[in-house]
Amino acid sequence: MLFDTHAHLDDRAFDTDRIPLLEALPRQGIALVMNPGCSAESSRNVDRLTREYDYIYGAVGSHPDAADEVDDALMAEYEALCKQNPKIRAIGEIGLDYHYEDIPREIQQRAFRMQMALARECGLPVIVHEREAHEDGMNIVREFPDVTGVFHCYSGSLEMARQLVERGWYIGFTGVLTFKNARKAVEVAAALPLDRIVLETDCPYMSPEPYRGQRNDPSRLCRMAEKLAQLRGLSVEQIENITTENGKRLYRIG
Repeated sequence: MLFDTHAHLDDRAFDTDRIPLLEALPRQGIALVMNPGCSAESSRNVDRLTREYDYIYGAVGSHPDAADEVDDALMAEYEALCKQNPKIRAIGEIGLDYHYEDIPREIQQRAFRMQMALARECGLPVIVHEREAHEDGMNIVREFPDVTGVFHCYSGSLEMARQLVERGWYIGFTGVLTFKNARKAVEVAAALPLDRIVLETDCPYMSPEPYRGQRNDPSRLCRMAEKLAQLRGLSVEQIENITTENGKRLYRIG
């Protein structure tokens, strides 16, 4: 059984078949799912999903693309959701994304810091999205030495990953691990301590080979487990057990 440590099951891409898809996942080898929020609206929807399905846990937070909505009132709402729902186990998805820069960098950085501070206040891990912002992302992480969590859909260097692991962080790998041109992700996944690796679909995005370009869902997490098993010279069952336990430890489940 697998733990999909990052899935956006509240996304509109699932509006037409969400219920049958979610009901089928336990029969398809998915034991647990972490569903992070990406905005105020998304976080409220995640809160509802966690109450409807035993195996779904959630996080609340605003993605860099929604950084301009982050203010004190929203932080108070997120804090209340964390206190009211014991299945909210992290603050996320938060961080920095400099790829398109629709939201100015200074606004993204302010939102990231505010949500890191919220995680510290609530005693929760964070789920970090970081794209093309390695230096600024690491600098903000260093400002909060008592906050850890996971860098999801990891895109940084092996050196940066090792620095994060030394600080107590986990590293998340998506379907990118299966792509033919994914040299960096493969290098990092092959070298890191296994007890710091978690697997994720990031669905409906990042579908693994041979489904690249299609809508992703947690049932395809097995493809990432197969690839990681190949890289580490272990059985798929061993990888499933190790990464599931890592995810449970990260989110303090069971």
